[in-house]
Amino acid sequence: MDYIKGMTWGWTGVRGTWNTPEAAFSMQEMLRTNVNWTAIAFGALQDHPQSTNIKYEQSPTVTDAEIVWAIREAHKLELKVCLKPVVNCANGTWRAHICFFEAEVPGEPSWGDWFASYEQFILHYARIAEDNDVEMFCIGCEMVQADRRETEWRALISKVREVYSGPITYNCDKYQEERVQWWDAVDIVSSSGYYPIDKWKERLDALEILALRVGKPFFFMEAGCPSRDGSAQLPNDWSHIGDVNLDEQADYYRVMFQNTETRSWFNGFMLWDWPAKLYSSEDATNNDDYCIYLKPAEQVVADYYSKK
Repeated sequence: MDYIKGMTWGWTGVRGTWNTPEAAFSMQEMLRTNVNWTAIAFGALQDHPQSTNIKYEQSPTVTDAEIVWAIREAHKLELKVCLKPVVNCANGTWRAHICFFEAEVPGEPSWGDWFASYEQFILHYARIAEDNDVEMFCIGCEMVQADRRETEWRALISKVREVYSGPITYNCDKYQEERVQWWDAVDIVSSSGYYPIDKWKERLDALEILALRVGKPFFFMEAGCPSRDGSAQLPNDWSHIGDVNLDEQADYYRVMFQNTETRSWFNGFMLWDWPAKLYSSEDATNNDDYCIYLKPAEQVVADYYSKK
């Protein structure tokens, strides 16, 4: 497959923030980085990790009309699209901790109940992806506890293929790539590549073994680093406290690109992330989040993508 020069757009997909002049401006400005793909990502909520009801039709999740708008806007800009619906917990618990008893117990919430709701959630957006010529569909993100439910994932993928004809990927979490036992069921392997700046070679060596064994295209569905002191060692920790450090973010990207560009099996990035409403140019030097807009890392990415 062609190299994915991508950026994640729109997270977390709060209702009313897409299909606005600010959102259109944001997507247009994303072209500054020389992207050819975007992952249009949004979240839907369940109450807590043991809830079995995903409330994807309710606020704060973006509406279907907003999602269609974003897909069409990206296509107007000649970007390929990966549609990425993600489940989150309303109480703030990370989705990786969604979990139930291995064996069903009467009166207790179960994996069966949860996957029934998750199936409705994913199939709803798979149909939207099909109807709008979306080039890739992501069936899940960082579901660490759920990853071991191989039978349920295989059944879900089979049902997605009944309504969506494009390639399917699953975004596993960092360090979980070797643990997923059902990579053969998807078309493309992807993960969240939030690896410490001094661990890139070590992890890529391990991932190379996996990629060659599985025989599927591999890319990082998420990768990036906040612009804060210390974040290059903790790139996955959005809550890490540190002073603004734009150079540390740029250095992280340089090292990441240097380590991946020699790997022939590696197929690119959907960098994290580019919000639907950008901060002002005046605020760029004080922004400590993942977004690289108007920061030194933006030029690092643009230069790298221009050469791929």
